[in-house]
Amino acid sequence: MNVGQTVFAQLLDHLPSYEFQKCVARYRGDDHLRGFSCRDQYLAMAFAQLTYRESLRDIEACLRSMSGKLYHMGFRGKMARSTLADANETHDWHIFADFAQILIGIARPLYADDPIGVDLSQSLYALDSTTIDLCLSLFPWARFRKHKGAVKMHTLLDLHGNIPTFIRITDGKVHDVNILDELLIEAGAFYVMDRGYLDFERLYFFTLSSAFFVVRTKENVLLQRRYSHPVDKSTGIRSDQSVILSSFESASAYPDALRRVSYFDSATGKRLVFLTNNFTLPAQTIAQIYKQRWQVELFFKWIKQHLRIKAFFGTSENAVKTQIWIAVSIYVLVAIVRKRFGLKSSLYQILQILSLTLFEKTPILRALQPSDSDMDLLDSDNQLILFDL
Repeated sequence: MNVGQTVFAQLLDHLPSYEFQKCVARYRGDDHLRGFSCRDQYLAMAFAQLTYRESLRDIEACLRSMSGKLYHMGFRGKMARSTLADANETHDWHIFADFAQILIGIARPLYADDPIGVDLSQSLYALDSTTIDLCLSLFPWARFRKHKGAVKMHTLLDLHGNIPTFIRITDGKVHDVNILDELLIEAGAFYVMDRGYLDFERLYFFTLSSAFFVVRTKENVLLQRRYSHPVDKSTGIRSDQSVILSSFESASAYPDALRRVSYFDSATGKRLVFLTNNFTLPAQTIAQIYKQRWQVELFFKWIKQHLRIKAFFGTSENAVKTQIWIAVSIYVLVAIVRKRFGLKSSLYQILQILSLTLFEKTPILRALQPSDSDMDLLDSDNQLILFDL
């Protein structure tokens, strides 16, 4: 490792630069450089994510204070607040979305053997969305309600390592169920969803694609029981039934049989009812699969707490999507580095270390490896940590 490089430069060495330039060329991002390239923009925004900057002025002040090191960190353009603001407004956000997908493609094989919390040999994905509130007067394009603005971040999370495989950023009015039309279904995989995705016509496409779903049902869904399977109620399972949809409209959309599993959660005192098209796994495993859906909720909570996707550096749709996609790419980059170095630290701990050492000229592995003083980095009791082994 080149000890003459800053930790920031060593971290970015894990980015596939050639692939980034291909993304830039695809959308002609550097056709009008004006002294500030897409790479300069990415570096500045990555710095903001890693060091918890709050504004463009904050980014400019911090980077200018280290002006003697910027060239060796990869910057080639002059860092100015107005220049970065213009780049966020004009450089197509698809550049950073495509690059984030490339990083996701690198990260997923690294975590392919990680446990998912349930005895399952197939892939397991959790689908959900989170709403990011915006001020309607500043973001008029993101109208959500009469006096409120918002964007939604729809995410399909691979539970092997909690790596997002599909992300779609829409305005707040787009209903979650519409995202099912955009998914590329993986044959043999399991998809776990909340009841907001209960649409039998769309769910039938999973069956036709030889994929499995586990979805929480609604009370008003009309079902006719065909057969009841024996259950062990000491496990929390209350019933395991083969059913068909009894309303004409629903039965036309999903003509095959379904499996209904009822589960009592003693911890919350709630009774949960799931529908699935898998008839071979034990009912207890179906309930455990649905329990893993909570991982996508933790993912949303984590990125909102530790990355900059709630306060934005620009007000246009392009600027907002650019910032979110760069935040996602930084999340995945840190996950890649964590696995490549075989680190046991959580992503939160790694981010905290990076935020303090980016300008240091020390081998990155030495900076990130645990030491006897790691107890100083312990999180508070209610601090969310992903990848904590």
